[in-house]
Amino acid sequence: MNGLSTHLERFSLKGRRALITGATRGIGLAISKAMCEAGAKVYINGRDPDTIDKLCIDMTASGYQVFPASFDVTEASAFEKWLEATAEPPDILVNNAAIRHRYPINKITPEDFSNVIEVNLNSAFALARNFATRVKNSEKSGSIINITSIAGPRARPGDAAYTAAKGGLDALTRSLAVELASAGIRCNAIAPGYFATEANAPWVGDESTEKFIEARIPLKRWGKPEEIAGAAVFLASDAASYINGHTLVIDAGMTINF
Repeated sequence: MNGLSTHLERFSLKGRRALITGATRGIGLAISKAMCEAGAKVYINGRDPDTIDKLCIDMTASGYQVFPASFDVTEASAFEKWLEATAEPPDILVNNAAIRHRYPINKITPEDFSNVIEVNLNSAFALARNFATRVKNSEKSGSIINITSIAGPRARPGDAAYTAAKGGLDALTRSLAVELASAGIRCNAIAPGYFATEANAPWVGDESTEKFIEARIPLKRWGKPEEIAGAAVFLASDAASYINGHTLVIDAGMTINF
């Protein structure tokens, strides 16, 4: 029994500190709760201080160890300022913040395309860069988890910006994994499939979308945000200490369905 207990402890995040970007709802919020339940102190990120403060008050009242991290991920200087002011900086970074513009190529402007790349890809690089520098200086180990998408290595009409950004984030994951490993920092990614989040609310229950899900997803349903959270806890934990540069696809078998 002692051996079993010791092994299970490797899944614990006790004593760890995690920063989750885009954490006020959906997948980011689910990951935040799961990491708290695994023992970590969690910094909840978002752009609106009032929303973040209220969420932290509510979650603290429910027993979660959460703290506000109010800054725009596209402003590297704001993240640096937040890091400098944080007495206990994170050793886990989850790059989850993202936006999406579903328009055909003749309807999405170069400015809109650049904005999607800025939020979904460039900000992840900037945060990872500053995070890695801080972890290196502390001489401790760290973990970066990028939330990519099954859209990254694939494509469908009317989604060029998001596909390009998530494909780039998948490639960035591999690059960071090989460059930062010697500093004790692992970098992995999670690629979600169809999840019933607030961002996808217009399509949940839509007849044509539901027919697509019934035909293409072996489990024949949407995923729930909490069904992705355990994977993030695992990848951040010591139980995944030899996993580096991997993208874990969580799509109920959709992308392997012939």
